[in-house]
Amino acid sequence: MSEIRLVVTDDHPLFREGVIHSLNSEADFSVVGEAGSGEEAYQRVAEQMPDVLMMDITMPGIGGIEAARRIAQDFPAVHIMMLTVSENEDDLMGALKAGARGYVLKGAAATEVANAVRTVASGGVYVTPTLASGILFEMTHNEQTAPDPINELSEREREILSLVAKGLTNREIGDQLHLAEKTVKHYMTNVLQKLQVRTRVEAALLAQERRLRGDES
Repeated sequence: MSEIRLVVTDDHPLFREGVIHSLNSEADFSVVGEAGSGEEAYQRVAEQMPDVLMMDITMPGIGGIEAARRIAQDFPAVHIMMLTVSENEDDLMGALKAGARGYVLKGAAATEVANAVRTVASGGVYVTPTLASGILFEMTHNEQTAPDPINELSEREREILSLVAKGLTNREIGDQLHLAEKTVKHYMTNVLQKLQVRTRVEAALLAQERRLRGDES
């Protein structure tokens, strides 16, 4: 991957400065902007069009989740990653529903943060493992008394889900499988219904847990 351009948003200047220093120490990262609020983050994104926007949840003004929702809607090419102290499941699910592709806790090691940035920048999904486990438990806690929904998928649906887990868009999946984009969209509607999840992010997390990624042996 070429250089990853980032905007960092946090309302604590000293913490923000430390994050920027850590990110700029990575050879393939370049911080091109910083902000202290959701409104400022929107403005920096509009100015710089970074690859990744790293943002806290709790900030003055509209806050991180609402800012993520607006940015995801207006600048869909920008990948959003939350860096926050909040382990609250509602915050996590709210951020993912708003369009965030990453959710990392502020206590994470610099290597985890860097790996998360690369994953999100490449179109994948990254959630701090302990939090991801909690989501997956909630999504699958009834699986002992109910059929595994993965088994309900057709071979084509499983194939498409594995590509979603790698971060591919419907168009990219269609190009790879020689299907029309609207056909892929139809398959994804079926996949979400069968897995009983609401978003591609939740489906991708479930697929990763079930080892459906094509790079798994």
